[in-house]
Amino acid sequence: MIDIHSHILPGVDDGAQTMEESIEMAKAAVEEGITTIVATPHHRNGEFDNYKHDIIIQVNELNRVLKEKGIDLTVLPGQETRINDALIKDIHKDEVLALNVDSTYVFVEFPHDHVPQYASNLLFNLQVEGYQPIIVHPERNLKIQENPNILYSFVKHGAFSQVTAGSIAGKFGKTAEKVSHQMIEANLTHLIASDAHDQKGRAFNMKKAYSKIEKQYGLSYVYFFQENAEYVIAGDTLASDTPQHVKKKKVFGLF
Repeated sequence: MIDIHSHILPGVDDGAQTMEESIEMAKAAVEEGITTIVATPHHRNGEFDNYKHDIIIQVNELNRVLKEKGIDLTVLPGQETRINDALIKDIHKDEVLALNVDSTYVFVEFPHDHVPQYASNLLFNLQVEGYQPIIVHPERNLKIQENPNILYSFVKHGAFSQVTAGSIAGKFGKTAEKVSHQMIEANLTHLIASDAHDQKGRAFNMKKAYSKIEKQYGLSYVYFFQENAEYVIAGDTLASDTPQHVKKKKVFGLF
């Protein structure tokens, strides 16, 4: 299993704080069945800045330690960049890191409580530059929770999205769980990842998420998400179905 979103690098953001914590996270990942994990430290989120070349060096060191410890987990470099109007400029300055360096997939994180008005233009411009934006954990964004169809326009115009395993597992509340399922049913999400920060409050939850997906939608959906994770790492085209609007459910015969 491949996990494309984690905060396993030590001491760089609000994830693992020490190498010992990173090692414990790596052991937990292996227990989940994860063989490859992308380290995606926060960048430009107002609190943390982690630049491309620094991340690559830190990932190499973590891989060295894991090999020394006999932990069978491969860590790849990535970055979780908060959306900002200088994102294209930062790409040109070689500060923004695509997932696994050479792919064209770039994580884009929205603020927790809103979706910037310039988001559509920025996502389009990223594609013009030859990159494929992946919107991370949109199910946890308050505005998208209020109106999941905000995501429809982004996906229709070429963006992808990644839902947090913990959201599907119910670890981020009922609303995030409900919106996650709405996104799956409307073909508005393409990837499942842990966004793991530690072993307790922000654990991997990948097994739980895939178990729920298999139970509710069938094994083909599990394969869909797992294979897309492989495609991201390889830089191949993601599988996707035609996005649909999220339908409002009837309550007592009324909309």
